Amino acid sequence: MASSQPPYRHWPGNDRPARTFPGGKTLACYVAVNIEHFHLGRPATSRTAVTAALPVDPLNYGWRDYGVRVGFWRMLRELDRFDLPVSVLLNADAATRYPEIVGAGRDRGWAFLGHGRTNSQLWTGLSAKAERTALTEVRDILSATTGSVPRGWLGPALTETEHTVDLLAELGFQYSLDWIADDMPFPIEVASGVPFASVPYSIEINDIPVFVDQGLPPAAFTEMVVDQFETLRAESHRHPGAVFSISLHPFLVGQPFRARHLAAALEAISDRTEVWYANTDEIADWYLAVGHDDDRRSIPTPSEIPVPANTIRQ
Repeated sequence: MASSQPPYRHWPGNDRPARTFPGGKTLACYVAVNIEHFHLGRPATSRTAVTAALPVDPLNYGWRDYGVRVGFWRMLRELDRFDLPVSVLLNADAATRYPEIVGAGRDRGWAFLGHGRTNSQLWTGLSAKAERTALTEVRDILSATTGSVPRGWLGPALTETEHTVDLLAELGFQYSLDWIADDMPFPIEVASGVPFASVPYSIEINDIPVFVDQGLPPAAFTEMVVDQFETLRAESHRHPGAVFSISLHPFLVGQPFRARHLAAALEAISDRTEVWYANTDEIADWYLAVGHDDDRRSIPTPSEIPVPANTIRQ
């Protein structure tokens, strides 16, 4: 039976300690790059639903495959140009099929996070035993292909089971991006009680909902990136500790007509003196060292939250 509660406690945004990042920086910033493999003949993120359920679907499969063949390398030129920190959400199948992409990330010191086996399969419907085996396989494949043991996790389409965070912690992972409930890192409660964090990830400043779900033009995405970044940057002057992220998929932002708009977005978030440019491993390290334990002790349990006098108890 699925849990009726998320694996974290309620924590109002006006009740947070103000924490500066290393070097006195007030806002953290990273780029999330999704490197995914899709299986032929299985529906997934699609350009059109007309052919998506067909056993052979050149239109949608080729559209997605463009990202790892061409789009990634166009996107990489812009990432190199602005020297931004990258966290790669990496399918295990992609790690073995696209070694050139993995090598490019290794050369640049990118962080690699587990992202399921493939994005043709949601991370759901697994028993605890089967999920432990699957997570172990993903961890071991990424360790062998990237040269480092993954410490973070994002489920395919941000999916989990009721066992996922407990098993991640058991297998040595230290943080998840799945629970997009906050601008700041916060504690995730796991069965073993070991420190485990949520690091912010954006499903709004994310090219899939912007271009696929909403059908917005490239310039609109740039405007959204700038507005999100500048709002968080201004707020961080008064109350530091938030994390800005931009989530990218090379089959979308790697298209030629979006390239200059991607460049404009990346330029807008680059080279700010008060911003800590760090990947998610680094952000998690910082939070687990300086904030996680204090937050876990200070966030009230439901029984400790005062009930207003005019509230009727049931």
